[in-house]
Amino acid sequence: MGTVAAVSSTAWIALVAVAVWLGLLFGRGGFWRADQKLESAGITHTEADPVIAVIPARDEVYTIGRAVKSLLRQDYPGPLTVVVVDDNSGDGTAEAARAVAERPDEKACLHVIQGKALPPGWSGKMWAVHQGLKHARAVAPDARYVLLTDAEIEHNPGNLSRLMARAVRETRVLVSLMVRLRCVSAWEKILIPAFVFFFQKLYPFPRVNDPSSPVAGAAGGCMLVRLDALDAAGGIEAIRSELIDDCALARKIKKQGSIWLGLATRTRSLRRYEDQGEIWRIVTRTAFTQLGYSAVYLMLMILFMILAYLWPPVAVVWGVLAGDWLAAGFGLVGWLMMAVAYWPTLKVYHMPMWRSLTLPLAALLYGGMTLDSARRHWMGHGRVWKGRTYQ
Repeated sequence: MGTVAAVSSTAWIALVAVAVWLGLLFGRGGFWRADQKLESAGITHTEADPVIAVIPARDEVYTIGRAVKSLLRQDYPGPLTVVVVDDNSGDGTAEAARAVAERPDEKACLHVIQGKALPPGWSGKMWAVHQGLKHARAVAPDARYVLLTDAEIEHNPGNLSRLMARAVRETRVLVSLMVRLRCVSAWEKILIPAFVFFFQKLYPFPRVNDPSSPVAGAAGGCMLVRLDALDAAGGIEAIRSELIDDCALARKIKKQGSIWLGLATRTRSLRRYEDQGEIWRIVTRTAFTQLGYSAVYLMLMILFMILAYLWPPVAVVWGVLAGDWLAAGFGLVGWLMMAVAYWPTLKVYHMPMWRSLTLPLAALLYGGMTLDSARRHWMGHGRVWKGRTYQ
């Protein structure tokens, strides 16, 4: 009788990777489908409550004008007050914001205020938002909702109307969009869709949107919040020191009512990521924070990234070179399952199908960024952002 060939450890590990991808494809709320989006219908005039929009801005002279103009030109049928908080910029951000208000009605609803010095215990962004919200509620006391957005976000003309339609018709206390990130340069095409994919995996949008699920998440570039729920959650003061402030706010707000998180197709970020180094700096700022500064979680995350994302293509190459066709077969199945999961997110960014095979490369880079984030924390370098260092 012939002997049965032993199954190599490479093949066994590749089989485990296949099992992991089965779990991701059929579990985690179907996060990978990337199908949580706003309807095209907006709010009606009778449903349109007064809204205030708050934009914290620090050294954003190149994008603030387009961001503010996109809000002033919203087709929202209700009252909208826009407050820009100049967080001690040194590049003329405040002047650029004021300059876009051309019509008398635009000048009347736009307020540009100078932020005060950062007090201890606050992150720069949250301090600016806190000041802007306080000013906005003073000038628009009848407002029921606040749109928290960033100085590089260009809103589609119907964005606020559709956000409000979702909030009012489904009684959501928070409606948030992960805006369309710029994806033009070579590095952006490798890393940006992968970032969106990983974010959806970490915070599965269908579970975020399920009132019975404890999962909560939001995207800070575009968050419509009902003010009474924000007050009940403790206000901005409750997250004053958070660096991942959007998801921290979502966790608190979901205790007050149901929330919704989706992908934007037309509202977009104007921020450019021309090289890997710029994306690296942004990710390392909060990657280890996301893991709670835990060495154990860091180790588990790296092991998972190796198993789920790197081992399948490694098994394919090793199997072909070594004649281990079982390892190559399992590796190929895992790699193809990975590509199937990645493809819907790539379609959002109009990327070709072949790029679904590049997710292992992006995972390798993001794993390196997370390790570097941990290294910086352990060496006491802090997290530098907008000229400020947070320990």
